[in-house]
Amino acid sequence: MALINLVRKWLRRRGDSLPDAGALLAAYDTQLRGRLAAKLPEGVRVERDGPLLRYVGEKHGGFIDYRDLGGLDGAELDALIARQVGVFAERRERFEWKLHGHDRPADLAERLRAHGLVPEDEETVVVAPVAQVATAPSPPGGVRLREVSDGIGLDRIAAMEHAIWQDDRSWLADSLEAERAVDPSAISIVVAEACSTVVCAAWVRFARNAEFATLWGGATLPEWRGRGIYRTIVAHRARLAAARGFRYLQVDASEDSRPILERLGFVAVTTTTPFVWSPPG
Repeated sequence: MALINLVRKWLRRRGDSLPDAGALLAAYDTQLRGRLAAKLPEGVRVERDGPLLRYVGEKHGGFIDYRDLGGLDGAELDALIARQVGVFAERRERFEWKLHGHDRPADLAERLRAHGLVPEDEETVVVAPVAQVATAPSPPGGVRLREVSDGIGLDRIAAMEHAIWQDDRSWLADSLEAERAVDPSAISIVVAEACSTVVCAAWVRFARNAEFATLWGGATLPEWRGRGIYRTIVAHRARLAAARGFRYLQVDASEDSRPILERLGFVAVTTTTPFVWSPPG
């Protein structure tokens, strides 16, 4: 909060103002939530269930999307949640229900827990004007940025992610490859390399018929952190979005990346918590 206040004072001295968080949240809800994907990877389909869009067949599990729940509460809401668990239980497929901090009813998190969904780490949804972030990338010495699309490059990204998180990330290469196969123009994947080592990887998705490009990834090898690589790869993707005429950037920011993004001009508009259901065993 102290940092935001300093930024506000600096902007006031320049005669500018921070974007209105309420207006940014409204744009985010309207343009990015509850929208049918224009194209889906092979084997993935979307099913409507009341206010929900249910994505099944994803390599890393299904996903529940919605703009709002249309006022559902009580027994009707419990039945809706139970149906999702039933569908994925029959498929023996994990799924994620992304709960936003401003979703209603207020006890939705408790209802999800009661149906066996487990919350993961909370993140902050941050939004910024593309023009404010699309500065010239300045990687540190010995590091270069490069866009990748081939299977070897994607496998190297998965290997780097495995080194950071110490879990199986082979699904990531498969998922990115499937996404590119269905619509290569909808995603750009960028790596930061030092010699032949991938030290950071991130991608940007370009939403159809919307003003938003969304930023994903950005994990950096521990020994390469603190050198401005994440900031540089954000700026590079912002320039890609600017070249395509997008107005806003959006990120689900971890506690590590949020301070960096706020210094770049991103504004917090809400929080998001993945609630995950996994089949027994």
